[in-house]
Amino acid sequence: MKDPLNIGIKGAGTAFVTPFTDEGKVDVEACQRVMNDSLDAGINFMCVLGTTSEAPTLSFAEQKQVRDIAVKVNKGRRPILLGYGGNCTADIIDRMKHDDFEGIDALLIVSPYYNKPSQEGLYQHFRALAEASPRPIVLYNVPGRTGVNMTAETTLRLARDCHNIIGIKEASGKLDQVREIIEKRPAGFKVLSGDDKYSCEIMEMGGDGVISVVANAWPAETAEMTKAALSGDNKKAEQINKRMTPLYAPLFAEGNPSGVKAALSLKGRCKNNLRLPLVPVSPSLMKTIKGVLDEDNL
Repeated sequence: MKDPLNIGIKGAGTAFVTPFTDEGKVDVEACQRVMNDSLDAGINFMCVLGTTSEAPTLSFAEQKQVRDIAVKVNKGRRPILLGYGGNCTADIIDRMKHDDFEGIDALLIVSPYYNKPSQEGLYQHFRALAEASPRPIVLYNVPGRTGVNMTAETTLRLARDCHNIIGIKEASGKLDQVREIIEKRPAGFKVLSGDDKYSCEIMEMGGDGVISVVANAWPAETAEMTKAALSGDNKKAEQINKRMTPLYAPLFAEGNPSGVKAALSLKGRCKNNLRLPLVPVSPSLMKTIKGVLDEDNL
């Protein structure tokens, strides 16, 4: 049986941004504000230091700072899923031996990027990490960023062979692949959407929730939609999703988290600052995002 600790990585999780000050430092107050917004709105779990956090541009000290902010803000209220991983298996295992995981419930480990391993390479990589990990693992398949898709066969093989691999964040955009994982997974293995635009559809297939970018700026709507979908109220979930749909394309048109940081700045939750090589959205896209917010009162 998967998830023997019942850590609760299910439902709506926010993939948090990392707000920055005008001086380029981690904006502690804005981090706390955005995280508390999600927790107060009923988000089911926190996801920190994932793709949306701009983690590759954060120093190890800053990554620890963001992790500590999340633990302090959370105060044990929700499970915390920590973004982890890299493209050298041995280095990740070495980090696991020395990192502090106090307050962290599970690790979200992305497929190795740039190396483009085979399916057998992906299997051996994750199996080695599962044997070394001090926390349960949620796989993260995002071929648009890593350069290689982890197939349903490989995911299911890991789910069956590794007791502490408890789920997957699926951001392949391949709905047939997601459906196969859902239908053939071992009991308790969680399948979470990694794309906001597919979250309702994946939950209707039997998926277990979403790790959401949009929830940074619209946590209540994301939490309500996910709750409805998981309770079988597809009509209500689809109504909320329909209202949110105009946001999806513009928020990702010039990359993530550029779009959602633009929205957060318009809502007064953090400044519209990013770290190179990411830059704020263009003035024309900012105008489009503002128009959607104003038109739909979002």
